[in-house]
Amino acid sequence: MTLYEELQRRGLIAQVTDEKEISDMINNGKATFYIGFDPTADSLHVGHFMALCLMKRMQMAGNKPIALVGGGTGMIGDPSGKTDMRKMLTKEDIDHNCECFKKQMSRFIDFSDGKAIMVNNADWLLKLNYIDVLREVGACFSVNKMLTFECYKQRMERGLTFLEFNYMIMQSYDFYQLFRKYGCNMQFGGDDQWANMLGGTELIRKKLGKDAHAMTITLLLNSEGKKMGKTEKGAVWLDPEKTSPYDFFQYWRNVADSDVIKCLKLLTFVPIEEIEEMEAKMEGAAFNKAKELLAFELTKMVHGEEEANKALNAARSVFGGGGSSEDMPTTEIGAELLADGKICVVDLLVATKLAPSKREARNLITGGGVSVNDTKITDVNEMIAIEDFVIIKKGKKVFHKAKKA
Repeated sequence: MTLYEELQRRGLIAQVTDEKEISDMINNGKATFYIGFDPTADSLHVGHFMALCLMKRMQMAGNKPIALVGGGTGMIGDPSGKTDMRKMLTKEDIDHNCECFKKQMSRFIDFSDGKAIMVNNADWLLKLNYIDVLREVGACFSVNKMLTFECYKQRMERGLTFLEFNYMIMQSYDFYQLFRKYGCNMQFGGDDQWANMLGGTELIRKKLGKDAHAMTITLLLNSEGKKMGKTEKGAVWLDPEKTSPYDFFQYWRNVADSDVIKCLKLLTFVPIEEIEEMEAKMEGAAFNKAKELLAFELTKMVHGEEEANKALNAARSVFGGGGSSEDMPTTEIGAELLADGKICVVDLLVATKLAPSKREARNLITGGGVSVNDTKITDVNEMIAIEDFVIIKKGKKVFHKAKKA
């Protein structure tokens, strides 16, 4: 089975511009390809997972990845799939976020000896002046054609700023520059990026002639992938300081039954034959086994095998009824929060960050969603004694230990 066939079999490919050439190039390790990452935070999150796994897969087959961070485009904001204008970031914020990205990407991609490179589009975009953009790039784009693309049509009723309208031109110029400077002959992106990527392919061919081999490919579920990791507590981050390895493991352990096989195919390196065999027998307890495999493989990839084993053992301890694992997420409750060794359950939920506010904590309790040491809490004023530690259960699947500092 070739790499291209495996990508198809895993459900990764939605559209391509030149299928035969693309498949020949990636199967023979001749692609220098890029995927863009907008540095809107100081950590990658699980919505980036599919792109990172794809880059790793491609590199393992001998192809060269370029991780493009949008230090320039990040100052504009991409309107694709959005209903409102993105918050503006300072140059300092963007530079800091780019550094954080490279550190995290290094767990997936080998940057040594030129096997992969990270490039910041601020290096060329911030040097452009307005007249240069109009003359060199603007003349290659039709406003009428741009307005036919869904990413712009969705925003027309709510209001699309001229700033955002330039995003397609900037992204297209990225591919043009990467093609010229680094021999980048292929770009990957989500299905919501198709219009922007076509713009880059067309710009290269208009500027350099039809013989310029710039090719485009999209990932099937990347726009859906961007929704991954959105929980009531916020995004699921790859930074262990933002999302602990245990919480990361639990996120994947708790995916819907209908999503587990899809996630195994798209995001792990478990052999496709093994996944398809599991899929054929998927019923009852097999779902839990598949979810555990998914959670372990992804936690190992992001946080290392030791942390993955800790999270696995902690989860098995909790769901097996022990509930006293040292690896469970833990919050120390200081003496200032205790009165005679007790704390109001509402304050306990806020202190452990199981609820973002006292109001949300009360709603959780009155809705029957909170237990302490296997006892359901129904009174929002109940005082919880913490002699050593207590185990708090939120809903059916979230466990947390609170112990005396």
